[in-house]
Amino acid sequence: MKSEFDLALTQVCNERGLSKEVVLEAIEIAMVSAYKRDFESGQDISINLDPKSGQWRVYAHKEIVEEALDELQQMTIEEAQKLKPEVQIGDKLTFELTPRNFGRIAAQTAKQVILQRIREAERDTLYDEYSGREGEVINGTVQNVDPRSRAVTIYLGKIGALLPPSEQIRTERYRFNQRLRVYVLQVEKTSRGPQVIVSRAHKGLLRRLLELEVPEVFNGTVEIKAIAREAGSRSKVAVVATKPGVDPVGSCVGMRGVRIQHIVNELNGEKIDVVAWSPDEATFIASALSPATATEVMLREETRTAVVAVPDRQLSLAIGKEGQNARLAAKLTGWRIDIKSETEAAAAAEQRAAEEAVAAALAEEKAAAQAAAKALLAEAEAALAEEEAQEALVKGATAQPIAEDVAAETIVEPVEGDVVEEPAVETEAEKVLEGPVPEVLAEEAPEAEETGVSEIAVSVAEDVVVELSDGQEDQGEVLLVEDAAHAIEEMPVEIPSATETGVAEKRPVLVPGVRPKEWYSEEDLEKEKQEGLRGKKGGKKVRKGDEPQVRDQKRSRTGRRDWRDYLDGDEEY
Repeated sequence: MKSEFDLALTQVCNERGLSKEVVLEAIEIAMVSAYKRDFESGQDISINLDPKSGQWRVYAHKEIVEEALDELQQMTIEEAQKLKPEVQIGDKLTFELTPRNFGRIAAQTAKQVILQRIREAERDTLYDEYSGREGEVINGTVQNVDPRSRAVTIYLGKIGALLPPSEQIRTERYRFNQRLRVYVLQVEKTSRGPQVIVSRAHKGLLRRLLELEVPEVFNGTVEIKAIAREAGSRSKVAVVATKPGVDPVGSCVGMRGVRIQHIVNELNGEKIDVVAWSPDEATFIASALSPATATEVMLREETRTAVVAVPDRQLSLAIGKEGQNARLAAKLTGWRIDIKSETEAAAAAEQRAAEEAVAAALAEEKAAAQAAAKALLAEAEAALAEEEAQEALVKGATAQPIAEDVAAETIVEPVEGDVVEEPAVETEAEKVLEGPVPEVLAEEAPEAEETGVSEIAVSVAEDVVVELSDGQEDQGEVLLVEDAAHAIEEMPVEIPSATETGVAEKRPVLVPGVRPKEWYSEEDLEKEKQEGLRGKKGGKKVRKGDEPQVRDQKRSRTGRRDWRDYLDGDEEY
């Protein structure tokens, strides 16, 4: 026969969905807290609880040391050996300290700890259960609808889940106790327990409903490749068969559309298009535009764009209401789809053919121009090579007779007794007087060259004639230089003006706004003097800002203008 404690333990475990080990651990922790509430709180306490009878005992543990610093947790080796002789330093001794009963406060503390531990264990269990069910479909009941935030609370059996407005179908209206199938989107752990977020607009809900309604999808015979969904309005599903001989679209639709109709009813009338997936991009894009029929599909890989031509009467059907069919097809295939009618496609093809023809003609012209340029370059190189060869022949023919003449010349060696004329050595004075001024001297004294002094020296040297006698041959250079210098001193030299030499004349120092005194004539100076005497005789007090200052300002402006004219080179001043 079970004890009352065992029966109560079994009932709590069934109601909370917890194991007996978790509940017993919570009771032991609560008993330790209650004991420390009434007795010494610094001891190392443990509880031994019998799960059948509910009897419990309290034990204290102390460590054996040489010198006890904390009497509540340590014991000296001498005291320990009196109780148990075989103990060693580092061992632990256990003492039973079971009290007769706990006080009211200790019992209340134990109750609170037990409830808190059980709630925490329950939250952890719920989190582990629902975190492993993310991505699944769960049945739930609408428990509450918040009129302000429009958030819906759905009870899942053990916990309430949140259906936010962003995950709701726009056309649905939820009422109290309404049964729904929801998709578990996310499970979060919070201080108040796990928070489960569910969805009705996620495309995973459609995938799970197909797995529940279509056995071929559940066992893997038919595979769902892609899903594009606009919740509450329309969805497209691309399927493919993994085994030969199986119709993937027919398996999903079912006999007379029974299977797909169940899913449509669950989603409150949402339209579902099931199309066949194909590894060929053009075929897949044409199927994705159903119920419209595509006559031509042209792919542009560089921009990942597909240009689809449809019959003129199906253009609006291919585009769909507000472009919904084309938008869903683009999401399903991952391509940007440009839909055109057959007439527009034909006109675009003609224009494209004309552009290609023009491009081909331009390419041909460019190739011909390049070929002509290469030919002209080759001709120019050939002509240049021929010209160089002719020049080489001419040089060779000219050099041959010159070599023969040089070889024919006889070398006359001097005979003993003959007088050999040595080459005359030109002296420095002759170099200076006869030739032009050397470049080195001209660089060192450019002023003489500019003023014409070097020309005077040369002209004087040309006019000097020195007659030398037989004994004055060695002194010719000295006499020549002395006569030239004497002639330069006696000769009148015209010094060039500053304008001819480029040297600026000395001008008075100019101050902006002040007219130099040199610019005034004698009449102006006399007039200024008379005006000053007249002002003194009148005895009129001149205040700041009166007419004389205005006149001075005018004169200052005049002087400033004259000063600019002077800098510009005006010769009137």
